[in-house]
Amino acid sequence: MTDTTALDAAHAEMEANPQDDAARLRFFERLADCELFLMLTEEARDENILPELFEVADGRFVLAFDREERLAGFAGRPAPYVALSGRVLAAMLSGQGIGLGLNLDTAPSSMLIPAEALGWLASTLQHGPEEVQQRLAEFLPPSGLPDRMLTALDTKLATAAGLASAAFLVGTKNDLGGQGHLLGFVGASDGAEAALAKAVSEALTFSGIEAGALDVGFFNADEPTAAALANVGLRFELPQPEVRQISRPIPGSDPEKPPILK
Repeated sequence: MTDTTALDAAHAEMEANPQDDAARLRFFERLADCELFLMLTEEARDENILPELFEVADGRFVLAFDREERLAGFAGRPAPYVALSGRVLAAMLSGQGIGLGLNLDTAPSSMLIPAEALGWLASTLQHGPEEVQQRLAEFLPPSGLPDRMLTALDTKLATAAGLASAAFLVGTKNDLGGQGHLLGFVGASDGAEAALAKAVSEALTFSGIEAGALDVGFFNADEPTAAALANVGLRFELPQPEVRQISRPIPGSDPEKPPILK
């Protein structure tokens, strides 16, 4: 019915490797990040929504799909819905004993996710980075980092459209001789620092990397540190929102179309 989605691909990897904790973590990360369309019993009114619930032997479940056409295909009729992220849905259902019927009968990722798994996801997403201060003496090319960590960062930063101009991964040495790694964001939007730091923290968590294995910093594009990052760092591109330019000719600028005076 539709092309393979990121959630389909992550689900297929998890199913093909049932003993691989990293594959399972990546699936739940994709679930948290993607937009879901939650089926309702009636049109939403203000902030009040009534999800469609169904009961099976395993418990009660709401129905959500990662494509609108998948929801329509399952319902077989026009059905009210609300769009929200997987992380918001997990938080909304946490502690209510309600699971998630995901893409049922419409996609390769069709599955029932039990309430306990949604509760775990909501709890995991609440963990955030800790703020620390240290003096860095030198930036170095990054080295010795696992590929799954780099892949996790690249995938996560692709969801941070417009939050920064770029990010650079570098090795660091502090003034006491200690070494580590830093992901430096350049040109972060006002107020985006917390969201970017949390995104990096989640990338590490869901890739199975121990928290604290990577520091995060923020720099203005015109400061010397940004240039130092670019010189030795591994660059990650962050998608930039498309800027639409509407060109309106100045009245009277076209000699063939003089302005009309009224």
